[in-house]
Order: sequence, then C-alpha cells, then structure tokens
Amino acid sequence: MSKVSVIGSGSWGVALATYMARHGNEVKIWSFSQGECDELNNKRKTKFLPDLVIPEGVTGSTSFEEVLEGTELIYHVTPSKFVRETMEKYKHLVRPDQMIIMCSKGFEPGTNKGLDIVIEEECPGIRYGILSGPSHAEEVSIEIPTLLVCASSSDELKDKVIETMASPTLRIYTTNDIKGVEIGGALKNIIAFCAGIVVGLNLGDNTFAALATRGLVEIARLGVKLGAEEKTFYGLSGLGDLIVTCSSEHSRNRRAGRFIGQGHTVEETRVLVGQTIESIDNIESAYKLAKELGVEMPIVNVVYDILYNGLDPKEAVDILMTRKLREE
Repeated sequence: MSKVSVIGSGSWGVALATYMARHGNEVKIWSFSQGECDELNNKRKTKFLPDLVIPEGVTGSTSFEEVLEGTELIYHVTPSKFVRETMEKYKHLVRPDQMIIMCSKGFEPGTNKGLDIVIEEECPGIRYGILSGPSHAEEVSIEIPTLLVCASSSDELKDKVIETMASPTLRIYTTNDIKGVEIGGALKNIIAFCAGIVVGLNLGDNTFAALATRGLVEIARLGVKLGAEEKTFYGLSGLGDLIVTCSSEHSRNRRAGRFIGQGHTVEETRVLVGQTIESIDNIESAYKLAKELGVEMPIVNVVYDILYNGLDPKEAVDILMTRKLREE
C-alpha cells in the first residue's frame, strides 16, 4: 500500500484517486473548493462523475498541509493553466523523498513552456514523471482495461508508479522520453478539437481519418523539434491518446470542436462543455511555438485562425485541401 496525494479534484483527479484507493492505497485529494470536499467526504460523490461512488479510502481537503503530509507520491491533476500557481502554493511542503507525477496535459500560457519545465523551475531537484495515455476518466473510474505510460528519468519513480497503479485493468508502460510523452498529451487535445469541428460540419469518415493522421504528423514534427524521440508519438501518449480523444464523446475537446463546427462562439462553447477545455487554452501556445521554431503545422495554423481571427471552419477545410501538393 502507498500513501498518495492527488492535487486536483476534477474528473481525472477523482478517477485516479478512486482507482488507486480500490487497489489498496490511501489517497488524499486536494481541492480548491470546500463544497467539492464536503460532497466527496460526506456523500462519496463528485459532480464530474455523477454515477461514481467514491470509496472510503479517499478523503478530500482544501489544506495542502493535510493532503501532502506523510505521502510518497504526488499526482498533480489541475488544468495546465493553473499548474504553476498551484505548485507555488505547495512547493514549500514537498519533501526530498516525495515524487511528483504530472497528469495535466498542456502548455503554460504566456511562456509556452512544457509542464516538465514548470516542475523543474518550481521544485528544482525533485524526482518527477509524466503520466499519459488513452484514458478517459469515466472509464478508468469503472476499471475498463486501460494502458498508460509513465515517463521519468528516475527508475525508482517508475517502479513506484507501477507498484501503486498496475493491475489486471491498468497496465503501465515506462519510458525515459519525458518530452515526447508530454508533447503528445498536450497536442492531441488540439487535434481532437479539430476532429470535433469535422463532426460539427457533418463531414465524413474520410475527412476524420485524414485529420487525425496528418495531425499526428504535426504533433511529431513539433515534438522532435523540442527534443522528443519520434517513436514516442506512435505509442500510447501519441497515437493512442489521439485515437481515444478524437473519436469519443467523453472527450470535452472533441465536444468543444463540434460546437464550434456547428456555429457556436468560444464563449458559448465553454458554457456548453462546462469544464476546462485544454485544447482552446493551448492552441495559442502550439501556434506560437511552431512559428518560433519554424515547424510546419497547417492544421494548428487554421484552427488558430478560427479561434482568434474569425476564420469560418468551412473555409479552413478549403485552405487545407487546396495547399500545394507534395509527397507524403
């Protein structure tokens, strides 16, 4: 049994906590909301996964001191735009023997830094890893068979994550390619948003498959430029996560894109989805990184123009389809 902290009480944080508690671990969840803690502790429920009954091995608190005391692993599961400001509030409590597993996916707004860099800047010297892969919270919480990948330079961390999480319903792979696993998780949300636009425009399976395939090419281009290994993008955190996020209505990023494709504004879309939309929050970072590094990312370019320059989604399809022909 491990003692585990989960920072963030959204759907993924609660799903991870529930799963780990069922498998014998003691889990404490930090939430910014006392109401969410009360619902979790008293009713064993969360609004994000309404059919889930949270096991007794999970407790919630708004106190970082309570949540971090005596634990071995810290799973950080906040929206990417809140990662640094949240870490700033608890970093002074992190002990050298604790390890951080980043479960958020995205870039830091403004700086366009990866979340691995944020960890290194806020908690220098700490052992950390990135956990990613095709994993809807709704399915992990009811133990539908799932595969994840943990990236870290620390073998001890990878072994501890396997010890804490691996089971007949959750298989954990490991890698040293931190940047590749992180970039795959960050960029797949953007391509899933575009897949939603395809659905919203009532385009067909051909278009959907083309979008996902060429989207993966763009993810790999930027990832390699940032120092990742290309083969990582054809594994769980790249292709695997892209498939599940593009194809399922569990994906809030796909749902958001569908609303945009149907003509809703970004503001209306945020209300309709009702939760953080990582793709919308990260498209500007991906666009700016591609420009800065000279990486060709035509799909990212047009979706940026849809969101920030008023480009009609139908026109965006025409732009992509009439680009200069070339070898694949």
